[in-house]
Amino acid sequence: MRGYGQFCPVAKAAEIVAERWTPLVLRELLCGSRRFSDLHRGVPLMSPTLLAQRLEQLEDAGIVRSMPRPHGRGREYELTAAGEELRPLIDRFGEWGQRWARAQIGREDLDAGLLMWDIHRRVDVDTLPPDRVVVRFDFRGVPATMRCPRTWWLLLARSEVDLCLKDPGFPVEVVVTADLRTLTRVWMGDVTMAAALHAGSIRLEGPPSLVRAFPTWLRLSSFARVERVTTTAAAR
Repeated sequence: MRGYGQFCPVAKAAEIVAERWTPLVLRELLCGSRRFSDLHRGVPLMSPTLLAQRLEQLEDAGIVRSMPRPHGRGREYELTAAGEELRPLIDRFGEWGQRWARAQIGREDLDAGLLMWDIHRRVDVDTLPPDRVVVRFDFRGVPATMRCPRTWWLLLARSEVDLCLKDPGFPVEVVVTADLRTLTRVWMGDVTMAAALHAGSIRLEGPPSLVRAFPTWLRLSSFARVERVTTTAAAR
């Protein structure tokens, strides 16, 4: 990691925090991911070797600490006090990106895996029914270059929410058939779920009570409520 050769605190902080991929690794840690595999699911285009390197750099900088997993092999990672102090910075960074830098979602930005990973950790468990509900997501409009699966399963329970890449073998109560771009836009607050359902770009199938309740289970992206700036306003 090359430095800027400046004593300025902005330069010294940027040497650590602004390294390529590092803000996204910090985002995942701030969202609660602790295992290496979970961190990698949040940055799937980052090679495992590079992720391990970035985690080592963050540990050397005193931002992350690691410890052996209590059960099984591998290590777990958590932020130190210095790392937690970066939370407002990463939050403001995301808010700025939502407001100014995300006017359009290109096909190269679509990622069903990242979308489902984000959805699974933003489920409002307090709104779930008492019994477990299995929801299957079938995606349309997926870029041919995207390697991750087109079908995903969410196992929703008040005690735990699991995301599965393979059929978990339980009966499916709700099926979500969605255009990937549309569900991504719904998740980011660009369009409402009601509008997408009315347009037919998202379809819900299952018992009427669960279909009606489904939208209330998703809290949307933490940046969905950030007010966007129009292209005209941004150009002023």
